[in-house]
Amino acid sequence: MTHVTEHPLVQGGRSTALATACVRGGLAAGLGLGGLAVLVVAAWISSPYPDSGPGGALHLAAGLWLLAHGVDLVRTDTLSGVPAPLGVVPLLLAVLPVWLVHRAARDTLDAGDDGDRPCPSASGAVAAVAGGYLLVAAAVVLYSASGPLPADLATAGLWMPAVVGGAACAGAWTALGRPLPGQREAAVALRAAGLGLVTLLGGGAVAAAVSLAWHARDAQAAYAGLAGEWSGRVAVLLLVLALLPNMAVWGAAYGLGSGFAVGTGALATPLGLAGDPAVPPFPLLAALPAEGPGGWLHWSAVAAPLAATVLQGWRVGRSARTWAARDTALTALGTAWGCGVVAAVLAGAAGGPLGAGRLSAFGPVWWQAGAATVLWGVCLGVPTALGVRAWGRRGLRPKPLRVARPAQVPAPAPVAASGSASAPPSMAGQGAGAATPGAAASAPGATPEAGSASGLAPGSVPPSAPEGLASGEARSASDLGIDDDPYGDSAFEPYDFLPAAWEPSPPPPPAAG
Repeated sequence: MTHVTEHPLVQGGRSTALATACVRGGLAAGLGLGGLAVLVVAAWISSPYPDSGPGGALHLAAGLWLLAHGVDLVRTDTLSGVPAPLGVVPLLLAVLPVWLVHRAARDTLDAGDDGDRPCPSASGAVAAVAGGYLLVAAAVVLYSASGPLPADLATAGLWMPAVVGGAACAGAWTALGRPLPGQREAAVALRAAGLGLVTLLGGGAVAAAVSLAWHARDAQAAYAGLAGEWSGRVAVLLLVLALLPNMAVWGAAYGLGSGFAVGTGALATPLGLAGDPAVPPFPLLAALPAEGPGGWLHWSAVAAPLAATVLQGWRVGRSARTWAARDTALTALGTAWGCGVVAAVLAGAAGGPLGAGRLSAFGPVWWQAGAATVLWGVCLGVPTALGVRAWGRRGLRPKPLRVARPAQVPAPAPVAASGSASAPPSMAGQGAGAATPGAAASAPGATPEAGSASGLAPGSVPPSAPEGLASGEARSASDLGIDDDPYGDSAFEPYDFLPAAWEPSPPPPPAAG
């Protein structure tokens, strides 16, 4: 009999899953590009004096889409005729492409209702989604070469794959349940780094907003001077909104102490604005500090990295109460390095060239912002983590239990000779605890039937008793084979079950006969 073997594509095997993932990546790129193109074309249609046709609007949309991925553009239609680079990424525009890639990778690994269909591996899904996205990106790069904003090929080959691959890896990590590293130190460091970064960026945004409100009149004048028609003002407003995350990163870099460049040879730090700044007319740039030394208001921006570093050190120290001091310090140090790496990446994306000449350096310097973040974490985060750990260990120290001292039991009298007839039968059968006739009445709990109930002759010693018991030697519970702590209580003593001195002894039963 001949068996018919179906092709994997027909069976819906792994090859189909990878092809579907590749298509998902291409669709994610198309959706991001199409959404941006709709906004640009709408602005072009609403403009009363368009400078170019629909082809120019589409080239502008393609350039902005590439710029959102970190690709530098080159402006060819400058007044001097010299091409000028443009490398400041509007971080808000990057949110949509990154989210689309993230969702494509997540949906590829998430079986959903089609759980019976084969699912590719995590690495295969990331590679397929990124491959489909980069195919569309390559076509857009070729298309932009014929427009007024061609893409720089070096940055297109470097940053585009890095951004797309990172977003795809994040989507796969989400589909797998966001697992953290198996080591507890790495997981704590990641959480603390995230908390510190959110606090740092939030503080930078507050500092920038306060400065912008302080210079509100200058910002309004710059906004009104850029465009007179309502369509132009709407376009400028959208550009301002797209650059708001950049403003938060700039404020964070300013508070860190590394500052940001406002042209070649000009640097703004809490110490003051040094050099001759080259500031183009733009509403957000009106929030820059004035020239000269900084005052207490400028120094207040240091509160953002201070709060961020203390919080991340507190998070590490709180989780490390049972750790060794060395592990706590290493975890806090790893947290500082993680924050520094992410801060350097954000600073590199938020800054860049705005043109040629003095505008070739604009925004935070990535390695300076990263180094300042690490330095804050080492100098303040590590001591904070160790201090919180030491404070938390105070509650882990066991407190000694206060145990009541047991009542003293009278020492037994010497045992009489085995052949003595004066020892009563009630005391002879107790071995080492036997007493003289004079002490028989004072022995608590003694009964006349004690000897007869044991079945031993008067004055004899049980066979299982250790040597020396008849001679009156004191023996501990361990010598008798009794567990010192049978109930797990360190305060347990064998005589705890004897009647106390203040407890009345039971009356002796009436004598028989």
